[in-house]
Amino acid sequence: MILLIRILTFVDWLLGFYVFLLIFAAILSWLVAFQVVNTRNDLVRQVLYALEVLTEPLLRPIRRVIPALGGLDLSFLVLFFAIQFIRSVIIPSLIDALAS
Repeated sequence: MILLIRILTFVDWLLGFYVFLLIFAAILSWLVAFQVVNTRNDLVRQVLYALEVLTEPLLRPIRRVIPALGGLDLSFLVLFFAIQFIRSVIIPSLIDALAS
């Protein structure tokens, strides 16, 4: 039981870190769109590529179902709220069920 609780706690930590990556990717994409960040810089290009590799596998299926509305990509919000729901409802419920 304790091992499962620790695994769930680790999954919660990973999801929190992934939310941080999503927010960072969104902010960086806005900075690129407004030409605040130069994409010709090798470091910026590598960071953008790394964030794309990490976030696109989960965002792409959502984008197929929910198209952009007027240029606004809602897949980020859907994934963000889904992760927050998992972190705030599902994982604590599982931990409580395992602890009792």
